[in-house]
Amino acid sequence: MQDDLIGLAFAFEIRATIGAALDGGPGRLGHRRIIPITGGTVTGPRLTGRVIPGGADYELIRPDGNSEVEAHYTIEATDGTPIYICNKGLFVAPAQVIERLDAGDPVAPSDYYFRSAPVFDAREGPHAWLSDRLFAATCRFTATEVTIRVFEVT
Repeated sequence: MQDDLIGLAFAFEIRATIGAALDGGPGRLGHRRIIPITGGTVTGPRLTGRVIPGGADYELIRPDGNSEVEAHYTIEATDGTPIYICNKGLFVAPAQVIERLDAGDPVAPSDYYFRSAPVFDAREGPHAWLSDRLFAATCRFTATEVTIRVFEVT
């Protein structure tokens, strides 16, 4: 049936600037790092705006070296509407790629798997559609920025 096909439609890109990670050290679930979100931009056909400084990405490095990430932050649409985001993701890479990233070396996004499922909370109005859809995202990062390409699940 054609009605049960799932598709993806590009909605917008978030380029979040990040600060130095705070090392929470090893714990019962893994090694915790907290990465401050310091600002950024939102551009695309469905949404434009900016990333509000003050959020963070809470990374949990598992015993296998891969990471579960959960970021909480706010974007502000160009019309002034604040939109909350909870973005959960998974980062998987070979140990040598993780070492290169930790050293600040450039690494091609094709060398690792980094995907997420952002959830948005927007007030009633022109951006309420964000609260009524599911999204998937491709992610890539450097030592100073995370780029999240957000796709609406259709």
